[in-house]
Amino acid sequence: MLARKKPFISALIGALVALSIISLVLSLVRVEDVSLPPTVKYGMVFDAGSSHTSLFVYQWDSDKENDTGVVSQTLSCDVQGQGISSYANNPPAAGNSLRECLDKALQVVPAEKQRDVPAYLGATAGMRLLREQNSSATEQVLAEVAKTMQEYPVAFKGARILTGEEEGAYGWITINYLLDSFTKVGKGWDAPNIFGALDLGGASTQITFVPEGSVLGQNEGSGVTLYGYSYNIYTHSYLCYGQNEMLKRLAKDTRVQHPCYPKGYTEPVSVSSLRSSPCTASSDPRLPPGDSTVTLEGSGNASACLAALRKLFNFSACGQSQDCTFDGVYQPPLRGQFIAFSAFYYNFKFLNLTEGQPLAVVRGAIEGLCRRSWQDVQNPQRLPKYCANANYILTLLLDAYKFNETSWNNIFFQMKAGSADVGWTLGYMLNLTNMVPPKAPARLKGHRPSLWAAAITFIILTLLLGLAALLLLLWV
Repeated sequence: MLARKKPFISALIGALVALSIISLVLSLVRVEDVSLPPTVKYGMVFDAGSSHTSLFVYQWDSDKENDTGVVSQTLSCDVQGQGISSYANNPPAAGNSLRECLDKALQVVPAEKQRDVPAYLGATAGMRLLREQNSSATEQVLAEVAKTMQEYPVAFKGARILTGEEEGAYGWITINYLLDSFTKVGKGWDAPNIFGALDLGGASTQITFVPEGSVLGQNEGSGVTLYGYSYNIYTHSYLCYGQNEMLKRLAKDTRVQHPCYPKGYTEPVSVSSLRSSPCTASSDPRLPPGDSTVTLEGSGNASACLAALRKLFNFSACGQSQDCTFDGVYQPPLRGQFIAFSAFYYNFKFLNLTEGQPLAVVRGAIEGLCRRSWQDVQNPQRLPKYCANANYILTLLLDAYKFNETSWNNIFFQMKAGSADVGWTLGYMLNLTNMVPPKAPARLKGHRPSLWAAAITFIILTLLLGLAALLLLLWV
């Protein structure tokens, strides 16, 4: 009788061993699938600013889309010449100016991937100002840059002018994406730990942050849902308060004696250049008629410089309101830490100021710079306008945005986060490619834990049954 059972037992053992081997192989195949090399994708964005244009090329692993911290900057290329708004009288030149950087971009993107690369051009305050002056020239410039980009083997997605609020919001997204702030919310972090964004360009400046409570009732408020968490952000853009336009307005107001320029420095300024911008084009009886030239003479007076800069802001429009910056613009109380980039960063880098220095030290460094004569400071590294720029930043941050001695330490001046430049371009691309989902992302690519547990349990049971059958055979 036992002899008749031996073939059955042998068959049972063989089947169980085979099942064990198959389960093990399937599990190994699943693990191998997770470790396969990912497919790299690329995207590119032109930042067409008021004073210059830059191209940024990004790359990421396709198997990590909708996750965070996976986008890296592959290329940063500065376009030669001024911003595209300067080509209003020669629109084809605006398109041609992009070719050198486009050629460099194609050198870093593999040929087989180029036609799938989403390519964007976003224009900011310079083109917003040009649109106010000459909408026809604005459309022609955008058409020419689009025509040039369409000649290249990329997936061109359009050239458009961003609103100031979009520029501020996308910069805010970029900062917190690169710093991995969004995915840390709800894991011991909350909204106050999200960084605010301070951006200073040539023609405009933006402030964006998450305030206490809701600002959705205000024009500057908007709701954003990222990684399963909703944010009510405050963002506002001030056109004509960028660094270059500030200098034009200051030159118009100071006329001959310029307190922000070093003593001994002179600069001829054509009246037509002041009239060419909407920020300075308003009629002023002090400006001489025609295309005459006014010579500015620096006096190097730090206190007079600050006084002249304050006149550029209409602080009286706020009355006694505390929730107001200048020109009657609403702003809720500041909250959290801020990253200050673009011209904020470059001016403070020039002053060799390190993070965390007290405001008194910063003021002292700026006053010392303003007291130096042109003969003392004139070399390629010490330009005459840093006194004006630095004092303007202090006025903007302290008097307008209402930072103080304490909250000053919450401002970090930097231009990079990780390996990528801080700016609006990455946030813009992430938004248009839907790479920042409204829902929280899965944290593990591969098997779900339930699948792993089931597979391991099945393998163990199979091996135990096989061992039991083997012992039964040996006993027989």
